[in-house]
Amino acid sequence: MRFALEALLADVPAEQVAEARAFYRSRVAGRGPASFEELKEARAKKPAPRATVPPAVEETVEAAGVRVPVRIFLPAEGPPRAVYLGIHGGGFYMGSAAQGDERHRELADALRIAVVSVDYRLAPEHPWPAAPDDCEAAALWLVEEAGARFGTSRLAIGGSSAGATLALATLLRLRDRGVVDRFAGAALRFGTYDLSARTPGGRRIADEYFIQAYAGHVADRTLPDISPLYADLSGLPPALLVVGSEDVLLEDNLTLAGRLSAAGNDVELRVYPASPHGFTGHPTALAATALEGIHSWLRDRISRP
Repeated sequence: MRFALEALLADVPAEQVAEARAFYRSRVAGRGPASFEELKEARAKKPAPRATVPPAVEETVEAAGVRVPVRIFLPAEGPPRAVYLGIHGGGFYMGSAAQGDERHRELADALRIAVVSVDYRLAPEHPWPAAPDDCEAAALWLVEEAGARFGTSRLAIGGSSAGATLALATLLRLRDRGVVDRFAGAALRFGTYDLSARTPGGRRIADEYFIQAYAGHVADRTLPDISPLYADLSGLPPALLVVGSEDVLLEDNLTLAGRLSAAGNDVELRVYPASPHGFTGHPTALAATALEGIHSWLRDRISRP
């Protein structure tokens, strides 16, 4: 049997692929900070997120003894049909919930849902397990309070890059608590699922500073809470995995898709051509198509009985 990557590529218009290729040819590829000093410099240079109208409601919620700040968006028209828990990326050591405000405002209005984004603690000041503790607390708060607060108990979760990793780790924790069935789906964009460097995909990022910052103090990083690829993945909600064909994490995502499927879960994998890591945040028509596909998938999941 011959297995070709082309068979997995999402079907997008050729002109969008050509535009994306031209965009990335003209763009200088970046890299993440390689030390704590570089990280502090990168944080200082990061522009402030643009304000949305109406703005997010900022609150601090609590569950399981953990208090965590969140940002809440309500749809502009009508009561929410569901609540989406969004987890930002940034290598576990950069970013904030506010960086997703524009996308989350758009998501809330497009799907007529409430969006709650988590301002989890960052490494290396707060290494693992601080981030998954915060994300779990926000998820448990929704499990307990969504009905009373938003008028719906229908939940979904998602994230990009490190946020996708944390979303999956959160679902595993919720499954072990017996409450994961409250989530109708998980939209996971280009996450990193092996931080142990024991798989081919994991070895491609083994020397990245973000791993040392987040989990360098852990002797065995095959712990599922750090590297979800090693978890018992059974009993999870339907998942959509989105990744670019040029992403350094492509192999990682292919492996996770196979493991989720082998564990009996409903999983859909969408590989977008000519696209590197983080492509859904770039100003291309292909990125817009991918995001609309995520919206459509989430709309379908939250509409099912």
